[in-house]
Amino acid sequence: MSKSRAAAEAPSGGGRETARRARTRERLLDAAYRQFCQHGINGASIEAITDDAGFTRGAFYSNFDSKEELFLALIERENRTRLETLRERFGEAIAPLARVEGKPGPDVLEEVLADIIASQPMDQQWCLLHSEFLLLAMRNPQVAPRFLESARAFHQQLADLLDTALESVGLRFVVDTVDLTQMVVNQAEAAIQEAILSGAEDTDRAARDSIMRILPPLLHSLTELRDPPTGP
Repeated sequence: MSKSRAAAEAPSGGGRETARRARTRERLLDAAYRQFCQHGINGASIEAITDDAGFTRGAFYSNFDSKEELFLALIERENRTRLETLRERFGEAIAPLARVEGKPGPDVLEEVLADIIASQPMDQQWCLLHSEFLLLAMRNPQVAPRFLESARAFHQQLADLLDTALESVGLRFVVDTVDLTQMVVNQAEAAIQEAILSGAEDTDRAARDSIMRILPPLLHSLTELRDPPTGP
């Protein structure tokens, strides 16, 4: 074992141990992402992941009980990253809605959505990995509950973000926001899959174009003023 590898895996005290463990975990997740992308979930061995990260199997099992737990942690990290990016963009992106009297038209929503969607990677590799993760969860009853729990938590947090954003500009959805969020996420995934299957030269752009043809008119039809005007 190299000195650097041994140092990374050696126990330490207090906060240093916590920080070192967090760094080790992140490096293992980064390595897993690379290995899963290159070889698929079944083809990526624990040895390959730990070698890629510069650790031994001991470091892996001190952080994860199995490869399945690793893939669930990877999904949760990617979901957190996407939510953090959306939170950063939403405040500025929805500003044009606050300047509109009455209900914004599809053209204004299109401008806002284009800004928000531009902040989200239409990642071909992540789409392929997520599809593998979904198949694994569907085939493995032990993995399925946590996979579903993670997906539901992501949809709920995204729905809360959307509700808060719309409330700040005097709007609300006319349907359940969690249901709507799940539909939008599924549509985004379908757009990326279609771009991949069609052999689009620029998968990212093709997926965004597909989403932007659908979302603005859809969301316009599913929003209303929180306090509609009364009287003549």
